[in-house]
Amino acid sequence: MTHVITRLCMRDSGCAEVCPVECIVPGKPQDKYPWYYIDPDTCIDCGACIPECPYEAIFTEDEVPDAYEANGGEWACMPAGTAGFDTEYTGTNHHGVDVKIATAKQLEAGEVLDMTADTEANAEFFTDGPGYWDGWEDHAK
Repeated sequence: MTHVITRLCMRDSGCAEVCPVECIVPGKPQDKYPWYYIDPDTCIDCGACIPECPYEAIFTEDEVPDAYEANGGEWACMPAGTAGFDTEYTGTNHHGVDVKIATAKQLEAGEVLDMTADTEANAEFFTDGPGYWDGWEDHAK
């Protein structure tokens, strides 16, 4: 089993900094891969990343929600072209570095999301996507 970062990720980067095996990578290009991704072949399932995420976007693979019910006010992001994800999120990560995600939406109270597809998106980032791209270690520092 591995851990999965879901569409609730707003690119804080704290998870990547605490990972002892450096298997968490920010998506690039951001419009196609808007959140951070965990390499399922490298993750040792230590769980250090879970409490570090201020967005509660990280789950063990078997606990990725198929019916996540929003409290209201949370943000979610998806790749460009995903219907309904056309609002820009603007914030800062825990280093105070500006974070902007153009393909986001703010969730309403009671809105339900099936995030199980995010498990496959994490794996595909490493098998079919850029994976460990040059310079990823210094991103957002």
